Amino acid sequence: MTEPLLPDLPPERVPGPAPLADAAALRGAGRTPAVPFRVTLADGRTLVMTRLLRVLPGKRIVGDSLLDGRRVLAKLFVDKDSARRAERERQGIAALAAGGIPTPALVAADALPGGGHLLTTEFLDGATTLLDHWRPLAERPPGDAAALALLAPAFSLLGRLHRAGLAHDDLHFGNFLVHDGRLYLIDGDAVTTANAPLASKPAARDLAMLIAQLPRTWDGALTPLLDAYCDGGASTLDDAVLARALRHERAWRLRDYLAKTGRDCTLFRVRRSLHRFEAVVRSEADALTPLLADPDRWIESGRSLKRGNTCTVARVELGGRQLVVKRYNLKHLGHAISRAWRPTRAWHSWREAHRLSLFGIPTPRPLALIEERWGPLRARAWLVTEYCDGPDMRAHLEPDAAPAPAEAASLKTLFDTLYRERISHGDLKATNLLWDGNKSLLIDLDAARQHATIAGFHRAWRRDRARFLRNWPADSPLHRWLDAMLPGRP
Repeated sequence: MTEPLLPDLPPERVPGPAPLADAAALRGAGRTPAVPFRVTLADGRTLVMTRLLRVLPGKRIVGDSLLDGRRVLAKLFVDKDSARRAERERQGIAALAAGGIPTPALVAADALPGGGHLLTTEFLDGATTLLDHWRPLAERPPGDAAALALLAPAFSLLGRLHRAGLAHDDLHFGNFLVHDGRLYLIDGDAVTTANAPLASKPAARDLAMLIAQLPRTWDGALTPLLDAYCDGGASTLDDAVLARALRHERAWRLRDYLAKTGRDCTLFRVRRSLHRFEAVVRSEADALTPLLADPDRWIESGRSLKRGNTCTVARVELGGRQLVVKRYNLKHLGHAISRAWRPTRAWHSWREAHRLSLFGIPTPRPLALIEERWGPLRARAWLVTEYCDGPDMRAHLEPDAAPAPAEAASLKTLFDTLYRERISHGDLKATNLLWDGNKSLLIDLDAARQHATIAGFHRAWRRDRARFLRNWPADSPLHRWLDAMLPGRP
């Protein structure tokens, strides 16, 4: 992740001498060390860090800094392995430069008095990440011309990397920088060297890592990107080798990402106590603070969408933004006891929404989860998501006609992806599919699951398929179109 965590001070606005910090103080500073601060190098020079870009608590701090009056990107390694980590970063940057791979130039590398190490590179003012440019295009159809024009240079650069006998252990869109029309690869710590050109297996692993950043709906549109990779000078990969690497990478990425949704990390802020568990998308934590403090008050003052025995749903407005808060109720003592030892339905919906998002299956963005707890026992729970201001498919689709082209394409992509990934919904009423004007969004994920076995999935899918078709008369044109379109037709 290369986005700034905090809108801190630019170098030209640092107000006077910054407080001095050392490795021990920075290790104990947590996720948000106060800036600006300065550190003294072993050679007596001083670096002033003015803006945080990334913090791995107790390990590494990356930020916009000043060294000898020059603006630099500084990485402070402050844990017990700082010497090894800093040296690996330095060697990786040198290997990239020697291989002709554009990367910000090394400025200085030095030890810090009392422990810790520093490495600085040139600061590319105004640089953006490939991820910044990809986000506005992520929901476009697979193979979209603008998306291909953006992504092809990254695949070509990867081909150049492999031709030089180099591999990269952390290939994601955030590790590509765009500056003055040129693409740079960063994070020397992840670079490893081998014989040139790179062997087939590690090359396939790297390529799979980059492909895995795309929605799986892109699987049929990868040819231009693979061509760009080969045009960069890489050897052509065996399709079977790449397919195995891609399955492995996607499985690992899914496990890693879902694990992060329940622990404190760069992406999520998690707080635990004897009586409460709270997980929130870190970038949303400050904005959601009033709602998280008392979700029931916001539900009562919001617009009611559903008031049932098992759940209460309301639309609320916070900071000019429309959100949905769903509370999972306990009907009676017996219900409370039966649920106490199991993950709450809010927890399940939270994880499944993130799973769907990772697969490129549209669903309102999950923002926060709250659970009442009594030690290991769980009680009520709340889920906060973005609000979709659009009709459900029962109201939107006309029974006497096939869907319009946009709706037809969106529904086909959604159901094909669910089928390919062995995901069943469990309650596939038409009211659980919304239309936002561009795409179909799946909601109410309490019973959604990804199946480990084909047989189990097919049983669940037949129920989902039949339930969705029952929304419209069997002799209607819409029913016939859906029956022909939905995968898994008997």
